[in-house]
Amino acid sequence: MSSTIIVMNTPNIIEDSDSDMRSLIEQSIRDFAGKEIKPNISRWDEEQFFPKDLFNKLGELGLMGMLVPEAYGGAGLGYDEYVTAIIELSKVDPSIGLSMAAHNSLCTNHILMFGSDAQKKEYLPKLASGEWLGAWGLTEPNTGSDAGNMRTIAVIEGGGWKINGSKNFITNGKSGDVTVLIARTGEPGDKHGATAFIIPQGTPGFTAGRKENKLGMRASETVELIFDDCFIPDSQRIGDAGDGFIQSLKVLDGGRISIAALGVGTAIGAYEAALAYSKERKQFGKSISDFQAIAFKLADMYTDIQASSLLTYHAAMLKDRGEKVTLASSVAKYHSSETAVRVANEAVQIFGGYGFVKDYPVEKFYRDSKLCTIGEGTSEIQKMVISKEILRD
Repeated sequence: MSSTIIVMNTPNIIEDSDSDMRSLIEQSIRDFAGKEIKPNISRWDEEQFFPKDLFNKLGELGLMGMLVPEAYGGAGLGYDEYVTAIIELSKVDPSIGLSMAAHNSLCTNHILMFGSDAQKKEYLPKLASGEWLGAWGLTEPNTGSDAGNMRTIAVIEGGGWKINGSKNFITNGKSGDVTVLIARTGEPGDKHGATAFIIPQGTPGFTAGRKENKLGMRASETVELIFDDCFIPDSQRIGDAGDGFIQSLKVLDGGRISIAALGVGTAIGAYEAALAYSKERKQFGKSISDFQAIAFKLADMYTDIQASSLLTYHAAMLKDRGEKVTLASSVAKYHSSETAVRVANEAVQIFGGYGFVKDYPVEKFYRDSKLCTIGEGTSEIQKMVISKEILRD
């Protein structure tokens, strides 16, 4: 198949991609993105349009259940291949990489890791096929990183749970067919005071509120979720009551690998655009890439991306081995997200005035990159996690 995406003749950022499966994923996504994503990037961004149908098609490619075992209709792949897919999507449009990652590593993975057999059989096949889109609700308006003091409360009532409160900054929140919700069921600050629930779209008392008008990642839907006397049966509870926060921390360990991959893909997209432009743009009778100031910028960009990609694939390797990844995922997420911002900033600089207008791609990478330093734990939170891990006795 041919692709309208230009694959530039540059040194491969991911040097260790010897795997046939990884190469197949890369080429499949390049072909798909050239036809289904690239022609629509500007319109989706300008209109803040969320292309839900696109994710049904990604499901047909096997990308919406990459980590789900084949027994539940998934691709049965590991984090190595999953990271590759996010990077390839994000090189073209980070918004799509973000929504795909939230579906896979947060909602779907939470059910996969902690759901009952009945819950897995009911929800995973539809999520893995892309028939259903998943969302995950932890963050609240007044409790971002301080999730232990969440105000969305679930109380036992009549053989089930009544939920009241709200969540915000929820990716896929309005269009999601099913949401994994973490609500407080105990005392504030108690690590055993929260519980996770599966809430299908259309459940009475569960509605989507305001859609955020964002700086970047505008084709990825980010909304408020509202719960007003929302009743769900106890069969929708994931795991034991009180384990929701502990489950969430384990889910986020993997989720941070997703954001690390998102940062790598965003950085590569900006870098490749800047590299091509630097060879084409002529000043003083030669390409601007011939000037040391520009060449050194490109060298720094390339080096930072190499480091971020290696850290990200290292975390993915540990995850696939079943080892603890708290430190590795935070290091990868921190480094790659900050790299994405630096690289996108330098890409705009290389483009000069053209980097500031929407006719060229790097201004979008610049806007999109900032989310990587915020989502699933800010850079400051990552430093807290890293320092805590390395200072353990």
